[in-house]
Amino acid sequence: MTTFAAYFISNMISVSNLSLRYGKRTLFEDVNLKFTHGNCYGVIGANGAGKSTFLKILSGEVNQTSGSVAFTPGERMAVLKQNHYEFDEFPVIETVMMGHKELYDIMKEKDAIYLKEDFTDKDGERAGELENRFAEMDGWNMESNAATMLSNLGIKEEYHYKQLKELDGTQKVRVLLAQALFGNPDVLLLDEPTNDLDIETIAWLENFLADYQTIVLVVSHDRHFLDAVCTHIVDIDFSKMSIYSGNYTFWYESSQLALKQRGDQNKKLEEKVKELQEFIQRFSANASKSKQATSRKKALDKIDISEIKASSRKYPAILFNNLGREAGDQILQVENLSCTLNGDVMFKNVNFMVNKGDKVAILSQNSLATTAFYNVLTAREQNYTGEFKFGITISMADIPNDNTPYFEGKDENLVDWLREYSGTEMDEQFVRSFLGRMLFSGEEVLKNVKVLSGGEKMRCMFSQMMLKHANLLLLDEPTNHLDLESITALNNGLKDFRGTALFTSRDHALTESVATRIIELTPKGVIDKMMTYDDYITSPDVALLRAEMYK
Repeated sequence: MTTFAAYFISNMISVSNLSLRYGKRTLFEDVNLKFTHGNCYGVIGANGAGKSTFLKILSGEVNQTSGSVAFTPGERMAVLKQNHYEFDEFPVIETVMMGHKELYDIMKEKDAIYLKEDFTDKDGERAGELENRFAEMDGWNMESNAATMLSNLGIKEEYHYKQLKELDGTQKVRVLLAQALFGNPDVLLLDEPTNDLDIETIAWLENFLADYQTIVLVVSHDRHFLDAVCTHIVDIDFSKMSIYSGNYTFWYESSQLALKQRGDQNKKLEEKVKELQEFIQRFSANASKSKQATSRKKALDKIDISEIKASSRKYPAILFNNLGREAGDQILQVENLSCTLNGDVMFKNVNFMVNKGDKVAILSQNSLATTAFYNVLTAREQNYTGEFKFGITISMADIPNDNTPYFEGKDENLVDWLREYSGTEMDEQFVRSFLGRMLFSGEEVLKNVKVLSGGEKMRCMFSQMMLKHANLLLLDEPTNHLDLESITALNNGLKDFRGTALFTSRDHALTESVATRIIELTPKGVIDKMMTYDDYITSPDVALLRAEMYK
């Protein structure tokens, strides 16, 4: 059970000798950590390592096998709710105010007293006590503060007094996020807070958390988000947990450097120390560009060289450069392409020509529009007007948004499944070896495709894609269901790809590091800019153009 210390240093969470076991399986053991005021901790680990479970232990939702968790007495904790239906019968603004339970309970109790028909002197005394406490806690601004937070998160005022069940899934996520943030809790636990949020809302949340001076623990697959908000990384590895100073990129690159150094048996110790010190100094200098500049630079300046360790993480080999044929100059020409589905305009009057070597990020405020666009290009959708033409030298491979047709009704193992897409002339040993590089080892290659997880199916899709040796890649939300290791491998594979690619991804870091060109589909045409993603979303000229195109 989660316990509370009788006395404690201000604003701290202490985890002592914590272990969690399910039968014979140990998720983690003998964990000893301290989380302190003013820091944001990104919790990372391979799928199944126990990231979300650890947050549930801290919140008291799950009981540990042994050990204890102690909080500063009187500290208020808030948790981002994952059950999107829990508050369906409540008004949106009331759902947000519920985030500050003590204040909300005071409001409800005093309102109930005033509604009593047989109002007594005792009721009057209690109401007075509640009114004083309500005023001390800024209760009279409770509703306006909740409305401001909703507006900041993109929930228009017209929705504030509707029941939560009247909102769509994306809006619900924002309301539940507002609930977690409401009233400035002392401890904030966020599990995948950026899921289903748009660019503007994520940017607002990044700024909010970067300035938030309490204790925040966050689980996220969004590397840009982790880099923007985290002062520390909590790595779950080898059934242990370790806290490292710095953001996700610092942890990733330092762990890769440690792994490389472990293999440099002949390098002298002093040379390794110098290499690590230069690495840390480089990151400390770059910290000045971050929202978390001051705290992160202080953390990195104090880092212990021995703290950096190689990770046990395994990264799939997502490599696209085995091109079957060099592409000519004619890649793809799109002319007056339009698509309307169920009466809704997906995109209209789309005109552009793809150049050889372009890495094009396809954007839209409507995710259905980007999917419809890829479905038109791959002949999955026939309901369109206009034309598109691929060059005669083009060989194409794609990752659709929905890969269900690739697995539905299949009753075969991974080896046989992959041979269908790679050619039956591939012998079993070759296919096994290929799957091994995609982290399907040993007897795992004989698993039936019907029982694969979402992440495993995506790794299968990348496998069949790579075996096509294509010079043009089309990828619609390729990071769906992927863990951080697979996302990183995909990111690196697309950066190194020598061919041409069109892709859509909610992963900010991937889009920023891969795209050389941005094309946004709108109901009035396209916005086409030869620039990086960050330049695109921060350009005042682009902002004016987008406002006009979506008007």
